[in-house]
Amino acid sequence: MKQQLLERFLRYVSFNTQSDGSSQSVPSTDNQFVFAQHLRQELISLGFEEVKLSDKGYLTATVPGNVTDAPCIGFIAHLDTAPDFSGANVNPQIIENYNGKDIQLGLEEVLSPSQFNSLNQYQGQTLITTDGTSLLGGDDKAGIAEIICALHHLLTHPEIPHGKIRLCFTPDEEIGRGADHFDVESFGAQWAYTVDGGQLGELEYENFNAATAVITATGNNCHPGTAYGVMVNAQTIAARFHAKMPLKDTPECSKDYDGFFHLMSMEGVTEKATLTYIIRDFDLDLFEQRKRWLADLVSKYNAELSIGQLTIDIQDSYLNMKQQVLPHPHIIDIAKQAMQNLNIEPIVKPIRGGTDGSRLSYMGLPCPNIFTGGHNFHGKHEYVCLESMEQACQTIIEIAKLTAKHK
Repeated sequence: MKQQLLERFLRYVSFNTQSDGSSQSVPSTDNQFVFAQHLRQELISLGFEEVKLSDKGYLTATVPGNVTDAPCIGFIAHLDTAPDFSGANVNPQIIENYNGKDIQLGLEEVLSPSQFNSLNQYQGQTLITTDGTSLLGGDDKAGIAEIICALHHLLTHPEIPHGKIRLCFTPDEEIGRGADHFDVESFGAQWAYTVDGGQLGELEYENFNAATAVITATGNNCHPGTAYGVMVNAQTIAARFHAKMPLKDTPECSKDYDGFFHLMSMEGVTEKATLTYIIRDFDLDLFEQRKRWLADLVSKYNAELSIGQLTIDIQDSYLNMKQQVLPHPHIIDIAKQAMQNLNIEPIVKPIRGGTDGSRLSYMGLPCPNIFTGGHNFHGKHEYVCLESMEQACQTIIEIAKLTAKHK
């Protein structure tokens, strides 16, 4: 299984499937659909049933059950990679029997345990890294490879008891649209697991409540030589507003259950400038307080301005799945037990982000998240551990076995 995983993963990351938040297409990029078509043919050739690719880029398939009265469950991963860093021309490096020292990524970059202490747990194992010029794509092509390897193992080993299993690979998860066209009813699972987590043993059923705030500054442009008393520089208004934001309430100063405001982008010219923030908090009341605080700050700043003004538009993105998953504790218990049966210590932790599962849980499909074996997603220091990937496959198989006993 390890060699199959490696070959499959290397093949998958050769597809550049970055999503594009500025696109209105579904999927947002054509390459995601090309990758989905490739996977469709692969699933058919491997013997999966009911293999379907929708015109929106959602790929689904079925492994028929071999026991009666077992719940139908699902496994979900996403086709796209993050637009944060280049996903083109991915050139993976395979580091066998890792020696615990710095790993050179191409000519200029280094993956060092002094900066990324997660590397210290992988001495003697096989790591797959970037060459320093792109992200790797383990988020979430590792999850796709693991799901296919695990479910194909079930198809070819009918002696392993399991109920009906569904898989779905979604587009545009990285830009928050992965659940937009997910048909929960036709998927037909009672619950599912996204395979989109990090290190070995991660099990997550809490995530941020999330919103995006777009603050627009309106100014007035004219020739700078005749600007006296006439020009209003929207960029200056926006910059001075951001200076009023809390310095410590940011991603780089927060961890665990801390929330934050994060300035994602600032764009503008003299006439108009925009600040785009994301708002995050695990606690729903604190989340609502953050939104009100930001709107109030805009109002107070506008009152200070003699000329020019700001407007704010806040849109919710997703909510904490915890409220939808906890009423079904057996979903979590099965995943924990599956890991423990494989001598994997479950690491239950909150997701400092979101997954398709956060929205799907509110659409009627409770959906915790399990590990893929990857680290440092969305950038040039991304890597995955091959042995952890293999254990993710075994965990999927074990979940299927345990679910066959659940009535």
